[in-house]
Amino acid sequence: MNIQEIVAILVNSGIHPNEARIEVKMMIEHYCNYTALDVVRGVPLDYEKLKVVKEKAQLRARTKLPIQYIIGLADFMGSKYIVNEDVLIPRGDTEQLVLKVIDAIRSHGYKTVLDIGTGTGCIACAIAQSLDVNITAVDISKNALNIAKENAKRLNVDKKINFIESDLYSSLNSKKFDVIVSNPPYIPNGTELQKEVTFEPRSALFTEDDLGLEYYNKIIPESLDYINDGGFLAFEIGFNQGADVYKLIENAGYKNIMIEKDMMGLDRVVYGIK
Repeated sequence: MNIQEIVAILVNSGIHPNEARIEVKMMIEHYCNYTALDVVRGVPLDYEKLKVVKEKAQLRARTKLPIQYIIGLADFMGSKYIVNEDVLIPRGDTEQLVLKVIDAIRSHGYKTVLDIGTGTGCIACAIAQSLDVNITAVDISKNALNIAKENAKRLNVDKKINFIESDLYSSLNSKKFDVIVSNPPYIPNGTELQKEVTFEPRSALFTEDDLGLEYYNKIIPESLDYINDGGFLAFEIGFNQGADVYKLIENAGYKNIMIEKDMMGLDRVVYGIK
């Protein structure tokens, strides 16, 4: 048994060869504690540990369970986050949102942040790793909050973040913030997704409406009661939702509204100033 044979297990199940190689590398690093330095040094792989990698590859091939759920970790902005099927797997698209918020905080001197629908806590934690700000992170899921708290502790930012079980603003007692940021569910009801995505919590992905605008319609108008004058409101959005979310933010009275595209040229982040 060798690494090429394990890669072939994934490729033969329909996973793209490049993705298969990346996933096998992730499993070897995780289960064999085998690094690039070990490769350079010519350190041999432990056969028993490699057998575990093969078993996990077979599980991935058979079920299409995301590799992040198999190893229990996901990469986001250079850090590893604990994940399980109670939380959405952090994605690169959300890094663009975080970088925009960090830039706004630095430019305007903002001190307080509200992260709505925190999930793994990746947005809150990444901001806390970069800046000295006070963050409140809310989620309706108690299980998700437990994961977020673990991640904050692992990354040594738990003192900067207050995690609250809340349905959007419901538990915030009219507190106001300089920044409100959210990556809400925005996939329209009835959308068919690839098998891997079906393992992620439906409530973190799908809306009940046909346009995917349900949570923008809830968060944006009410945000005026929770954001300070001059505050920054920012969202991740679906590729075809830029114009609609822009209009919602504009109708709420925000100014300097901008839509940013991702590396594929698709609308991905929208933000405005109160």
